[in-house]
Amino acid sequence: MKRIKKGEYGYRNSMRRGRVMKIAVLTLFILAQLGARWFTDSTALKNILTVMAVITVIPAANLASPYIAVFPFKTPSREFYEKLSLYESKFTILYDLVLTTKDDVLPMDAIVVHPTGIYAYCVNKKAKLPRAEKAINEILTAQRLDPNMKITGELSSFEKRVKSLKAASEYEDDGSVEYAVTVMKGLSM
Repeated sequence: MKRIKKGEYGYRNSMRRGRVMKIAVLTLFILAQLGARWFTDSTALKNILTVMAVITVIPAANLASPYIAVFPFKTPSREFYEKLSLYESKFTILYDLVLTTKDDVLPMDAIVVHPTGIYAYCVNKKAKLPRAEKAINEILTAQRLDPNMKITGELSSFEKRVKSLKAASEYEDDGSVEYAVTVMKGLSM
């Protein structure tokens, strides 16, 4: 099975499956270490096994926290992908990324990275999009990119924006689009 990379359609579901497997394996290690305590009489060995189990909880928790944040958000429908994939020849489109700010989890079903700006469709209805947009634009500024990310929670307005964009090849290529793609992937879980 081919590994799905960040920005490709299906990444969110693939990431969830991978995290569940890793968390399950670590949980089995923790339970095995705690269970091994019952088979020894040495107090020192029991203490070592307990400490090992407690230390094994740390990587399990590090894997579980992003999984819990992403759990409610699944990969968008195949129709959504097929509708947008028609525009991939005109400009770069990233799918299934989950961006986080200090205050919000932003599951982006699609992000269009274009010379005129970065346009994203967020499906989290609880997110405060203006606040999130401001936070991500601050990150873009810190990364020496123009702070021109626009986030919408409405599919119809996102589709209108995508349809209105000209091909990226009509603009001068200064390398900022590729760099912005790298930054967006780096910001994603």
